[in-house]
Amino acid sequence: MLDSKNEISLAKALTPICVLISLLAYNIVVYEDKDWFGENTYQIILLLGASLASVMGLIDRVSAIHILKKIYLSIKSIAIPIVILLLVGALAGTWKVSGVIPAMVYYGLNLINPTVFLPLTLIVTAIVSLTTGSSYTTSATVGIALVAVGTAFNISPGMTAGAVISGAYFGDKMSPLSDTTNLAPAMAGGDLYTHIKYMTLTTVPTFIFTFIVFCIISLNIDTSGIGDMSSILTLSDTISNDFYISPILFLVPVLVIILAFLKVRPVIALSSGILLALVFALIFQQNILNLIDPSDYTAVFNSVFLDTEIPTNNDRIVRLYNSGGMKGMLWTINLTICAMIFGGSMDAIGALSKITSALLDRAKNIFGLFVSTVISCLGINIAASDQYLAIVIPGKMFKDAYKERGLAPENLSRTLEDSGTVTSALIPWNTCGAYHYGVLGVSVSEYFIYAIFNWLSPIMTLIYAGFSIKIRTIINAKTL
Repeated sequence: MLDSKNEISLAKALTPICVLISLLAYNIVVYEDKDWFGENTYQIILLLGASLASVMGLIDRVSAIHILKKIYLSIKSIAIPIVILLLVGALAGTWKVSGVIPAMVYYGLNLINPTVFLPLTLIVTAIVSLTTGSSYTTSATVGIALVAVGTAFNISPGMTAGAVISGAYFGDKMSPLSDTTNLAPAMAGGDLYTHIKYMTLTTVPTFIFTFIVFCIISLNIDTSGIGDMSSILTLSDTISNDFYISPILFLVPVLVIILAFLKVRPVIALSSGILLALVFALIFQQNILNLIDPSDYTAVFNSVFLDTEIPTNNDRIVRLYNSGGMKGMLWTINLTICAMIFGGSMDAIGALSKITSALLDRAKNIFGLFVSTVISCLGINIAASDQYLAIVIPGKMFKDAYKERGLAPENLSRTLEDSGTVTSALIPWNTCGAYHYGVLGVSVSEYFIYAIFNWLSPIMTLIYAGFSIKIRTIINAKTL
């Protein structure tokens, strides 16, 4: 390990990140479809960044064992999330063959007007996420269905995914059931409900602004591809002819939501949703299972583990009828593991702590302290590729600084959420960005601009800090 005399310099700490961002930018500009290294371009670039960081560490006399240990611990920390990713893949497959997602799409097509679809999507996902405390669960359930409905309405998948993610992260931030909502005040030394109440000051205005923008987009959106709604009726008829459609199918997502609300472990909640969906598939969707494979059990196996393709002549619902099961999540899992290798190597050479310390040293006033916190959270989301580290590391580093300047801990916890939690979905190689891409099938580059709530949140928190709006002190707990 490095001793204090040989502590890594800031320039060296930033080098792997600069190289990583440069390679990614080159790939985006020159190889728009990720053809540079094939479908695993992001993974290879992350491994190149990790290799560079490791070589720099070895040159600075960081032991190989220490680097490997940090990488191992980094990968080990996502063991449960990887299991959840596999279960989410199985959930998507089984919910399609059981008719759950087709039923959501069917009722959505018949009950939702295209002109209010985007703002309604924002509200629905916010409610589901508030109830479950999870943007992941929201994206993997109603999110998939809403993207399919949006596509049928001739609305860009990027727009719909942006609305889904904006609503999902509003609930993820504000729900007392959310892990990040509990983690942020714990790192800052504050109270959960004080933290939630204080977050409303920046979160609610951001959500309202997002809602207004989606209303404006909806009023000006081109739905000419829908025509006189006859094509929507055709889609609806196709789904109802192929699947058994009934409100009883909603018992499956209701079960998952109830279990999530009761704080049952995600693995158990998702597994329960998968098992009930399989039962419903065998009971209600015999016709679909026969189309997939003559053997019902082979069809069920494919929906859980492999690719499932339900034959259809309607091009607009091909995506709805196809799913990848656990196999469909392997690209996302590979990306996540590569991201954690990069994060582990950066941690091992002391780059993460050096960058955060440098930001802290440059915080000369209260506004500078908030700016440094936001940059730190964004930087760790980019470098370590994990939203939890983007909360934990800055939380530890800045906790005493906020206290020394007479700021109540909820100032820090709110800033951690406004800049650490929500921006994770905006980074393609971050575990959250990779997850939502894997689930929704919409890349970060497609939904980035429409994930208004996510990129506006850190800006809003800096506006409040810059104008000293509702900044609470420790002594009297009043705004400055």
